[in-house]
Amino acid sequence: MSAISIVWFRRDLRLEDHPALSAALASGHRVVPVFVHDPADRDPWAAGAASRWWLHHSLQSLIRALRLQGSDLVLRRGDAAQELVRLVRETGATAVHWNHTCTAAESLREERVLQALAPTAATIASHHADLLYEPDQVRTRDGHYRVFTPYWKACLRQPPPRKPLAAPKTVPGPEVWPRGEPLQAMKLLPVPDWADGLRAAWQPGEAGARLRLEDFAARVSEYGVTRDQLNVDGTSRLSPHLHFGEISPHRIWPSLVCDAGAAAFRRQLGWREFGHQLLWHAPHTVQEPMRPEFAGFPWIDDAASLRLWQCGRTGYPLVDAGMRELWTTGWMHNRARMVAASFLVKDLLIPWQEGARWFWDTLVDADLANNTLGWQWVAGCGADAAPFFRIFNPVAQGRRYDPGGHYVRRWLPELKALPDQWLHAPWEAPDPVLRAAGVALGHDYPLPIIDHGFARQRALAALQQLRRQTRR
Repeated sequence: MSAISIVWFRRDLRLEDHPALSAALASGHRVVPVFVHDPADRDPWAAGAASRWWLHHSLQSLIRALRLQGSDLVLRRGDAAQELVRLVRETGATAVHWNHTCTAAESLREERVLQALAPTAATIASHHADLLYEPDQVRTRDGHYRVFTPYWKACLRQPPPRKPLAAPKTVPGPEVWPRGEPLQAMKLLPVPDWADGLRAAWQPGEAGARLRLEDFAARVSEYGVTRDQLNVDGTSRLSPHLHFGEISPHRIWPSLVCDAGAAAFRRQLGWREFGHQLLWHAPHTVQEPMRPEFAGFPWIDDAASLRLWQCGRTGYPLVDAGMRELWTTGWMHNRARMVAASFLVKDLLIPWQEGARWFWDTLVDADLANNTLGWQWVAGCGADAAPFFRIFNPVAQGRRYDPGGHYVRRWLPELKALPDQWLHAPWEAPDPVLRAAGVALGHDYPLPIIDHGFARQRALAALQQLRRQTRR
């Protein structure tokens, strides 16, 4: 009987450039791929609703791919440590492989798995797969980097990222397969089903990731110019595929022609790396500001305004368009994310943690490291953060990055007949213009929930209050 290796799939739902799978196959063993879903996961950052939808379809795609290779994916529910021990005993596996995940919660899960598997005598092998540079690979003399630019320069002085590993041609399985549960038993899909917009916008899975990369690689030369423009398809939209490991950064890196656009996108991959190394060294920042003085910031508890922001009913078209894009597709253009986030924490003075929570539940690319980095950047309380006094004007941002109004009109059809001049500030439009466009402010579309000029001054005053408190 051939020896058996178990490959524990996690956030690496692909066959190409999968170090754990490649190592198991290189040993000559038959391979049992397994995914364990823990419905009782008490991690406060367990997958949100949009991520669970994506996970279901990504697993479905992986199952199809493995079956084409003559294999399958064993699905189990429960504690990963317990289920992997059971699987070792059921199969007689002599090795267990997995790809390391760089978050505190996943590292603790790995430690529990290591401890549980120790009595089985199976060989354990953890592999690096999710990042170009591991968190401890690029360091300062006395610790880790807290500013992006020197961090990225240090990364670029490292040897080039390794080449991606080829997908296997076959994945030989065991003579007798262990039991598994059907995918539907994971109960990842929403009930009732609200995911029509997600289905229309995305193709989860490794095949979808490859198509997305091919499309982006053909237009990456324009990325540095178009990535902030809301009215064009200028971004890669690879983020959810990266988050679920349907594509590896090692696969993306060599696929982009070395020009200014590719360099600009590689820099964005650098921000992803930077966020992961920050969270690795400072896991408390998912809830607490990296800059401790911001713990005393005078935030406002305003549940009503928070709800209007979540629903895209603030009265500021660019903010609302972004929030409705998020609700419909599980994704939001990065420029709109920055403006919407700035509005929440600086115009409304609602804690950034509330925004991070909402994005976590609604984004299909809800990555804990990047979500934390992004919100702390906007709030001015993290590493390499924008200063708090940098407050985005949602009207000026709309006119600059959506000058023809295509983005706002797509997501706010009630405003589609407004002329460009008034589209980003409909409350400024004369009554005859509003009537001609069929817009009744306060009825068809809300009036602004706060005056931006007032909100800006209030935010600056709050910052001064914080500084006085810090000096005491």
